[in-house]
Amino acid sequence: MKTHDLIVLGAGNAGLAAASIANEAGWSVLVAESLDVGGTCPLRGCVPKKVLVAAAEALDIIRRASAHGITVSEPKLDWGQLIRRERTFVEGVPAQFAESLARRGIELMKGHARFVSEDSIEVDGRRFTAEKILVATCSAPRQLAIPGFEHALSSADLLAREALPRSIAFVGAGVIGFELAHVLARAGSQVTLLEVAERPLPRNDPDQVAELVRVSEAIGIEVRTEVRVEAVARHGDGSLAVEVAGETDPLRVDVVANAAGRAPALSGLALDAAGISWDGATVPLAGPFRSAENGRVFFAGDALPGRPLLSPVATLEGKLAGRHIVHGEEMEPRYDAIPSAIYTVPTLASVGLTERAAADRDLDVGVKVSDMRSWRSARTYAEEAAWAKVLVERGTDRVVGAHLVGHGAAETVHAFASAIEHGWTASYLKSRSYAYPTFHADLKYLV
Repeated sequence: MKTHDLIVLGAGNAGLAAASIANEAGWSVLVAESLDVGGTCPLRGCVPKKVLVAAAEALDIIRRASAHGITVSEPKLDWGQLIRRERTFVEGVPAQFAESLARRGIELMKGHARFVSEDSIEVDGRRFTAEKILVATCSAPRQLAIPGFEHALSSADLLAREALPRSIAFVGAGVIGFELAHVLARAGSQVTLLEVAERPLPRNDPDQVAELVRVSEAIGIEVRTEVRVEAVARHGDGSLAVEVAGETDPLRVDVVANAAGRAPALSGLALDAAGISWDGATVPLAGPFRSAENGRVFFAGDALPGRPLLSPVATLEGKLAGRHIVHGEEMEPRYDAIPSAIYTVPTLASVGLTERAAADRDLDVGVKVSDMRSWRSARTYAEEAAWAKVLVERGTDRVVGAHLVGHGAAETVHAFASAIEHGWTASYLKSRSYAYPTFHADLKYLV
């Protein structure tokens, strides 16, 4: 049995960040990974997905070319070629990560890891022990208890599929569902989003989501809410029938996709062997990362139930967990200053509090909503969506939340993130000088 100072389960953003901190401190580190090194984001998530989104953005720009006096023929997307291009962004990445680990003396063990005691794991029959163990495993698509749901493709399946579906139904209207819906609709697919809740994207500002739904429906995406899928059945011609509660006729589509969200992939780790309880929803913690039931074990990234499933969040948690493990520094991660984006076309971006979250904290906030479609910045690019809602605390004039829809929203949101992190006031944002004319220059009119 081999002994290390730290064992990390999972070679994604969180695990690699923590492993690096321990390695720099001179600790002996083992990283165990059951899939490819690098994690979900660069291999199966945000990076390859953004390649598809870029193509959708190009199609959208071409569609609006006539507004600039440009005459073009109807663009045609070669879906297979796009998927092959997307693969070039992923090929070789696991090897690069593995080489980086080897170069620094971090041991990599490929295979499925599971606990066998409070300080030991087993990977494909080999046993390893450590003073500390960090669980930084990835999340996995949430599986619904619906007959025939095995026919539903994951987002990773869709990113690998070279055939463009003529029609597709997403079970769930969350981040992944909306992003891929916008890509596929612009590529020519007939797209339906089926959401069981009253509205999609419940974590986002409701008015921001309403603006996204407006744009989505304008490009032919059908967004259906309060819909309960009861079964999925495959027909002899290969098509799928989606049976919806209360409806006689099923929805017939070529492809069904699982967009019901993601959940921590902890079930196969045998946490009970380490004395840690896992009920499928929570892991008892003492502080932000340490197990309340086994002080040797820590959790970070997608393995932490209830935290935002974002790549920057995983990296931050990995760094903070690493410093806690190695240096004894216990720091609560600050999530309110981390921006997030939904890469539809146009993009949604948010940072800080929603109105509801501000009310829950008893904050007295002023709310400014701006429809910028008539503004010079949006009209220059013939934008069909340009919207913002900014929350400012009345007593302090501090910016506490910003929610954007439109061209460059994922870039502009970083200014609001900096404002929240550093306590900048609305007056300060108004007083600054910006390059003009730019979307960034509109900041002073949004607060």
